[in-house]
Parts: sequence; C-alpha cells; structure tokens
Amino acid sequence: MNDQTWKVSQEEESLRLDKWLAAAERLGARSRALEAIERGKVFLAEDEMTVADAGRKLHAGEMVRLWMSRPGSAKRKAVMQRRVPGLHIVFEDESLLVLNKPAGLLTVRLDAHPEDPSLESRLLAYLRSQGKKLPLVVHRIDRDTSGLVVFAKSPQAHENLKEQFFRREPKRIYQAIVYGCPKPDSGRWLDHLFWDQSYLVQRPVTRSYEGAKEASSHYRNLERFAFTTLIEVSLVTGKRHQIRVQAALRGHQLVGEKKYLSEKPPRRLIEFERQALHARRLEFQHPASERWLEFDAPLPADFKTLVDQLKKS
Repeated sequence: MNDQTWKVSQEEESLRLDKWLAAAERLGARSRALEAIERGKVFLAEDEMTVADAGRKLHAGEMVRLWMSRPGSAKRKAVMQRRVPGLHIVFEDESLLVLNKPAGLLTVRLDAHPEDPSLESRLLAYLRSQGKKLPLVVHRIDRDTSGLVVFAKSPQAHENLKEQFFRREPKRIYQAIVYGCPKPDSGRWLDHLFWDQSYLVQRPVTRSYEGAKEASSHYRNLERFAFTTLIEVSLVTGKRHQIRVQAALRGHQLVGEKKYLSEKPPRRLIEFERQALHARRLEFQHPASERWLEFDAPLPADFKTLVDQLKKS
C-alpha cells in the first residue's frame, strides 16, 4: 500500500484509531492496523502514534497519515495485549512492561519466602529467555489484588518512572466492592498511617505521630447493591494496603477482606476468596518518548461474577 492521508469525518467522531484504520477502505483488518501503528507508520497530525495510542478516540477533522514508506520503521516498536506462559502483557517496548497481575500472585519476591510465586519471577524468566536484563519494579499491588503493574527494563527508565510516582503524577484508579455505601457519593479520604513492621499492617495515627505518613485518595460510588457498593478509588498517595485500610476506617471494609475490618461488622458477610480490589486503570508519561500512556484492565472473571451475584441479591 502507498502512503496515504485521510480526514476523519463527522460520522467517524469518537471511533478508536485502530478500529478506524481497520475499515475496509483503509487497511482492512485490525491486525494490519496494529502492525502499522507498532512500526511507527501512523501519524495523527505531526505526532507519531504508538500502540498505547491504538485506543485513542478520533475527532472530526483530524488528519491521519499512513506513512508506509517511512525509512527505518521495519522493526516492531512495541507490543500490547500479549499472553505468554504465566504473564498477561498489556504493553511492552524497549523501556518498560505493563502487566495485568492475577489475584493470588505476589508482585515481587519476598526474602522470607523466596519460593512463593511472583510476577517478578515470571517476568525474570521471560526476559532471560530473550537474553535481556532484569526487570525493575516501579510500584506494586497486594498479592490478592488484581490489575495493572509496571516494570522498567533499564535503570534510566526505572529512575524516571520512580520519580514520577514520587511526584504523584501517574493516575492509579482502582475498583472495589465495599460493605455499606460511602457518604457522600464522592469525596476524599485523608488519613495518617504508620506501618507496623512487627505485624505487617497499617495503623491509623495522628499527624504528629513519629513515622506517620499521609494517605490520600478520592473515591466515588459507581453502583449500589442491596448492602454493598461498587466504588472507584483514585490514589493520590500510594501507601501499602491504603485503599483497604481507608475504607475500613470509615465502616466500609472490602468484601473478602481478612485483615482490615470495620469496627462495626457487616450484618451479612459475602463469601469471596480475596479482597474485592482491582487496579483498573494506570496512566503515566513514557520515560523515553514523554508521551502520556493510558492503560485499562477490565474486571477479572471472579470480580465480574461477584458483581453479577450482587445485582441479583
């Protein structure tokens, strides 16, 4: 196919870039569209699109260029939504990997229990098979929490991403099912927590307490059931167990929670093998290209089944 440029029509407003390119009059298949994007052959105005932009919504009047003859674009730049043994890779390029972690798996290995399976160990085996370097964890989520986690593939990318998280720039959005219904329907949770190393739990303390760390997040109710609520929580800080302890402090412990319990127990407990918490969305700046990346991980099967059951109750 030759180089081409198209203008997005009014009727095509809000279509995803990859689906728009996959139309019969353009590339004819989504696989061809993704391949063109991966190889750096697709431009929106003057900006090169990457696989992280595949789901970008188009606007009427925008110009999309297919630069098939672009030199030096034969090598694939990134991959997304790829499954290899033990790993669900959402995005991978030369700088980083974004993975969708299943519940029940550690993010990183524990020194006390190095034999326990972890995402880090599986990723290490995957990268070694390609003769690549060690994975460098940027942030982590709890063993029984599912969802998005990012690892760096170079010290430079690792340092850049860690600095972004330190400055609280990335967006980290979770979904959870809690007992009761938080009031009001949206708001901010602000606490001061102290990590008790002896018992491996967060404890609420006053701001002046030595070692106290601020824990801040924004929540909103998404759907209310008979005596539980599906909520969304956007982290401002990222303390260990933060959402779990902040919800419990307000009388809304998570369904399936075993460690952080509300002072007044729920009138009816729902059987669920883990805390109902999922890292749904992750956004941050690419450490090399500086492009803003956005990733979404749909609710896993066990979480969706729980939601369906609550809708019927």
